[in-house]
Amino acid sequence: MLSASLSHIKSGDWLTIILGSIGVLLITVELWGGELADKAIIRSGGKIFREVPLSRDQHIEVPGPLGISIISIKQRKARIASDPSPRQYCVRQGWLQQAGEIALCLPNQVSIELAGSKKRYDSLNY
Repeated sequence: MLSASLSHIKSGDWLTIILGSIGVLLITVELWGGELADKAIIRSGGKIFREVPLSRDQHIEVPGPLGISIISIKQRKARIASDPSPRQYCVRQGWLQQAGEIALCLPNQVSIELAGSKKRYDSLNY
């Protein structure tokens, strides 16, 4: 039954299917294959607290209205390791490694954003 349905597909149809599949793969790689980050931009209370390179492993204590948030940088990745916020969403977000990724601790007003060599734009920046 499958071979009967495939016999109706002409050579031009196969060419369209193959080219369309290649196009989808290229677009997927371009849009989701972001570059690795070079530095972390840490904010507290909406202001830049510190910019640090991801090349050196370290722990950074960031003050906020609820207390101290701890940001860990290890093997060119960054994360919020602990935070006094009640729900811990920013801690559960885990490791960030690509440019443009962000973790926000809204109750404590602390955030970390990874940046690369070129600025990526999204719908918020449009």
